[in-house]
Amino acid sequence: MSRGLQLAVYLLAFDTRAQCLQDRTRAGFLVRAAALAELAHRDALAEDGQGRVRVLDPETTGDGVLDALLAEVGGAPRTWKAWIRRGREDTLEAVEERLAALGVVTMPDRDPYGAVVPRRAVAVRDPREALDLQRRVAELVRGDAPLAGAPFADVVLAVLAAHGHLRLVLSRHDRRARAERITALTGHLAERLAGQAPGLVRAVSGLNLTMVAAQGGMGGG
Repeated sequence: MSRGLQLAVYLLAFDTRAQCLQDRTRAGFLVRAAALAELAHRDALAEDGQGRVRVLDPETTGDGVLDALLAEVGGAPRTWKAWIRRGREDTLEAVEERLAALGVVTMPDRDPYGAVVPRRAVAVRDPREALDLQRRVAELVRGDAPLAGAPFADVVLAVLAAHGHLRLVLSRHDRRARAERITALTGHLAERLAGQAPGLVRAVSGLNLTMVAAQGGMGGG
């Protein structure tokens, strides 16, 4: 994805019929995990021998969403799971601002003199981009094409959709029927990120449980 995984996964989670995210809380986790995967893939982040994330390259990426996360990670040693949980709403809003600046989505400007609105309405300008992405990722999971030729971004998005229980892309039946394929995709991603972020794939594998725990006020990270 030329725009970055964090922007692509937002479109993956966007319901074009309802013109809103299918599940905003879930999307926050997915966007945060995707941004971490993007930085790891760029060799900007890795993990130390204790499973904590560290910054390898502090240089800015030119992407405001990634740069903010990079600065945040550089401030404290935490695990991948902890970083997925922290600041996810801020990252989600930053992704929306970036997509609006690119003209992919529209949303009203904040009125500094008006009432405080907790969330602005977001609409995708051209639903085809989101629909094509959702279809392609679903087909990667449902199909049998060799994973060696699959784009890295598509593999990441498929693994996030599967373990994040993104029903807009994969139904419960899909996840059960294609369990072996999802395991293969997860293993393939682990191989791709083995050098810098093996713990990130483990964190993504438990993403749905992390969401449940975080929303229930449970600890962990």
